Amino acid sequence: MNPDIDKLQPYPFEKLAALKQGCAPAVEGHIALSIGEPKHAAPAIVIERLKAELDALNRYPLTRGMDSLREAIAAWLQRRFDLPGGSVDAARHVIPVNGTREALFAFAQCFVDRTANAHGAPLVLMPNPFYQIYEGACLLAGAEPYYYPTLAANNYLPDFDAIDADTWRRCQILYLCSPGNPTGAVLDLATLQKLIALAEQYDFIIASDECYSEIYFDEAAPPPGLLQAAHAAGKPDFDRCVVFHSLSKRSNLPGLRSGFVAGDSRLIKTFLHYRTYHGCAMAPPAQRASVTAWGDEAHVRQNRQWYREKFDAVLSILQPVIEVNKPQAGFYLWLRTPLDDTRFARELYASQNVTVLPGSYLSRRVDGLNPGQNHVRMALVAPVEECELAARRIRDYIESL
Repeated sequence: MNPDIDKLQPYPFEKLAALKQGCAPAVEGHIALSIGEPKHAAPAIVIERLKAELDALNRYPLTRGMDSLREAIAAWLQRRFDLPGGSVDAARHVIPVNGTREALFAFAQCFVDRTANAHGAPLVLMPNPFYQIYEGACLLAGAEPYYYPTLAANNYLPDFDAIDADTWRRCQILYLCSPGNPTGAVLDLATLQKLIALAEQYDFIIASDECYSEIYFDEAAPPPGLLQAAHAAGKPDFDRCVVFHSLSKRSNLPGLRSGFVAGDSRLIKTFLHYRTYHGCAMAPPAQRASVTAWGDEAHVRQNRQWYREKFDAVLSILQPVIEVNKPQAGFYLWLRTPLDDTRFARELYASQNVTVLPGSYLSRRVDGLNPGQNHVRMALVAPVEECELAARRIRDYIESL
């Protein structure tokens, strides 16, 4: 057995289930705000396309994906991130994948060089708190995780200037998450370009998880992306830059398992070679349905409007009793708790039958600090009426403290 398997920590939801054991909620009607699974209806045009393409199940899919899907993705990237026409080459810069969870994990297995130890064991840098796939990918690839904190004092943005040169020299992959899970913080173009310069100086890869990029509140100010920053910095082949996008959050299609990886053509070529052995090609009907999804923005705009309504409703209920602000993007509220986050989550469930995720379960303690401590993550994925009811119950609990 791979000895690194033993380094994997329990998933946050395993810890949450243990935390809730023995509780008998005092009210009926459970409301789950713990899991970031969209509950809005899948777009009808995508469902109809999927149904129409089921006869394609009688053939093997290509690992590199259908030409039509890669072209749809390239066109979307150019529209969304203000890239010039033809700047994203569908054949060289794009690979469709079965959701970004799989791709984020596989990427480290492909690109960590565990033999390169001139400066010490290879490092994979990741935000703290974080999506736990980054950590698992790092450990099973034979690297060491380095957790950079995202703290309230810095508006939940990383302080990359605090990372020393020795760490950058050992870095092989830098995982970014912008907009952040769970904080909703967004890295600006200047920060992304600073990181691109560091990647060139120290020869590491930037793997940017941008799965929440399409859930934002100002239609005139969408979050910037890494490829956008690279092109603006004079890197038309997106050197050392790779982005990960998904239809799960953007289009309410988590069950379709459809996403893509795009960026540096040299890295994409290597990753495609790896994936021919990895064997994770997307089913043909899913690929064709994905073409329809990436080509339509009307359902995405409607999706954003639903989230705006939910944030406005929930914040109007909670702000009179606790300090809480709308994030820059994403569908999570990263709430600072007036007491220990695990106690808050357990007591809230016991008294109000509302489940939230303790922030300390999404973080690691480094130098005596767990950046997620005294926070809980609330996923506003349920219908607006259910989110409002949850907010009223949370308010009742806070007022009882």
